[in-house]
Amino acid sequence: MFKHLAAFLKRETVFSISALLALLTAIVVTPDSQYLDYVDYRTLGILLSLMIVMEGFKTVGVFAALSRTLLTCVSDLRMLCAVLVLSCFFMSMLVTNDVALITFVPFTMLIFGQLQAGRYLMTVIVLETVAANLGSMLTPIGNPQNLFFYNLSGATLAGFCRIMLPYSAVSLAVLLLSLMVFPRSVTQNCFVGKTPVPKTSVVLLTALFLLCLTTVVRLVAFELTLAVVVITVFFYNRRILANVDYFLILTFVALFVVIGNLQRIGSVVVWLNSFVDGHEVLAGIIVSQIISNVPASILLSGFSDNCESLIIGVNLGGLGTLVASMASLISYKFYAHAFNESKGTYLAVFTLVNVAFLAVLMLFHYTVMS
Repeated sequence: MFKHLAAFLKRETVFSISALLALLTAIVVTPDSQYLDYVDYRTLGILLSLMIVMEGFKTVGVFAALSRTLLTCVSDLRMLCAVLVLSCFFMSMLVTNDVALITFVPFTMLIFGQLQAGRYLMTVIVLETVAANLGSMLTPIGNPQNLFFYNLSGATLAGFCRIMLPYSAVSLAVLLLSLMVFPRSVTQNCFVGKTPVPKTSVVLLTALFLLCLTTVVRLVAFELTLAVVVITVFFYNRRILANVDYFLILTFVALFVVIGNLQRIGSVVVWLNSFVDGHEVLAGIIVSQIISNVPASILLSGFSDNCESLIIGVNLGGLGTLVASMASLISYKFYAHAFNESKGTYLAVFTLVNVAFLAVLMLFHYTVMS
């Protein structure tokens, strides 16, 4: 029993900590009817709908097929790395940073294994992770914290993208420069055997994805979209529903409870307001390094109305430590599972590269954007 509990805590660390904090705050603030008002049901409904659809695309092989298509004509190592890294950057804008990494990291490991170019694999995966976190910060559906702030702020789609566009442009430029570390040596054709993707599945899932987008831009009620997505996928392929990460949704619920309770404790409100007020960007970066940027978003939103600065802070805060963005753990787990003996080196390289990117973007923010 203890073995299973330890495995669960290790696998769902963020949820476990969030749930514990919710229970602790519930001791101070006795549960009552106000608890029902803590939760942002619209954000969770849209997020769950998107997670189901993205899991569907992954299950039927759409992302793997897309990856293969992108790589069919690449024969130069630097170009290969560029395709992989930039695909993570742009793909994360539409399908979230974690889905981009789940798609490309295993595929990258397969390709570099065939090319016998393992000495570059670690660097590619680290840059893919950075690219996914940086690309996802541009759009409301790129990551969970953006979806949360998009709903909270009431911003238009164009207005939201405008906030992070300068940072995304700088990020892309730095990524392109970083690709110069790879040589321009010729590679063999690394095209992996083609697996057909059912056209019916693609059409159905694309329709559901477009329905989700109409809900994001507030044309369709989230309740209707969630019901349509769940019912459709249940009858089409219920195995997709079984693979969705529901603990992310439960983590959000727990964090909403924590923030709601903290806002009812006077002394905590005074301290957090003084810490956050006027320093939203720096607070977002610092808190994200400790508890990751999704929990940081929910926490800090309760103590500042400056959504634009908080959006910038938590998105930049996804860089830095391994836990700053939960999507970064996906890459780490893939790499550590295959190369356990060099996971310490991976952490060192990951941290060095992330801190470098974070430093560049912070310098850009405080010298150009402020």
